[in-house]
Amino acid sequence: MVRKTWLRRKVENSLRRAFLRAYETVKVDQVRFLRQLQSAYGLPVSSYQGIYSVDVALLDDVATKIIRGGMKTAAAEGAGLGLGGITTIVPDLSILAAITLRTIQKLSLVYGFEYSTEEETAELWIAAASAAGVDISRELLEKEVVNRFVPKVIQRIAAQASAEVVEKWAGRLIPVVSSLLGAGLNYYFVRTWGRRAREHFRRRHLEMRNRMAAQPMLDGVPYKLSS
Repeated sequence: MVRKTWLRRKVENSLRRAFLRAYETVKVDQVRFLRQLQSAYGLPVSSYQGIYSVDVALLDDVATKIIRGGMKTAAAEGAGLGLGGITTIVPDLSILAAITLRTIQKLSLVYGFEYSTEEETAELWIAAASAAGVDISRELLEKEVVNRFVPKVIQRIAAQASAEVVEKWAGRLIPVVSSLLGAGLNYYFVRTWGRRAREHFRRRHLEMRNRMAAQPMLDGVPYKLSS
């Protein structure tokens, strides 16, 4: 029990540092990703605003492919670092946090939500918390500036996620099997977080569409939504 408590604390601290580092350094290039959505995924859009006129089923298909890509990357990373067993947990979490955050950022953009302003960045971390299974009250966002809000959200994400990580990654204490476990667990980690984030952004996307449908005129030009 003592060892388990120590491991939980170590993982929580590692996750907190990993997500803080990712918050400062990991950012998907929104212009480049828009071109990727056009060329690689065939979305008929010239801006992220145009995403709200695209069939939702098509967006869902792209989101699924984004999640699968993140899952494969995480699995490959987990297999390599997993060879070291518990000694590679800390660097593994740092890379896994970066992969997870990039996946969430891409899902945000797929459903038309940019993160250029401080408010949009805060919304992105609310989505990350939702992906981790943490419910963040928007009242907290209203009371805090972003540079204080995000670290608090990350702390709650780390506390929530560490329990799951320790429980599922216990097998990595055995180096002989840790490579396969690292690949599988990283794969399912990104899958779980990705699916939760997708549902979060999809729900917000549909809410936005409903508001646009109720106000069909934008800047004096009729705004058409696909059925």
